[in-house]
Amino acid sequence: MSAAGWFIVLLALVGANLPFLNQRLFAAVPLKAAKKSAWIRIAELIVLYFIVGALGFLLEARAGNRFEQGWQFYAITFALFVVFAFPGFTFQYLVKRR
Repeated sequence: MSAAGWFIVLLALVGANLPFLNQRLFAAVPLKAAKKSAWIRIAELIVLYFIVGALGFLLEARAGNRFEQGWQFYAITFALFVVFAFPGFTFQYLVKRR
């Protein structure tokens, strides 16, 4: 795999965990509530999926021809993005705090 491919995989891993590792909107905007709701985290996850996907298309277009993708590609990549989010989800919701 090329360096651009590994960069997208690393960016997807970071982007998928970002909503779960902080209490700010997109890690930048402070919220009024002390803790982010799960719905905001899910919305952030979806938006970050599209951002990482757009960067992937940009890198693919710069490397050569961009290939058209069907709905199966997007379903699989979104499922992979959700799997990448598992460490952050585990840290946020499953680790007991003392």
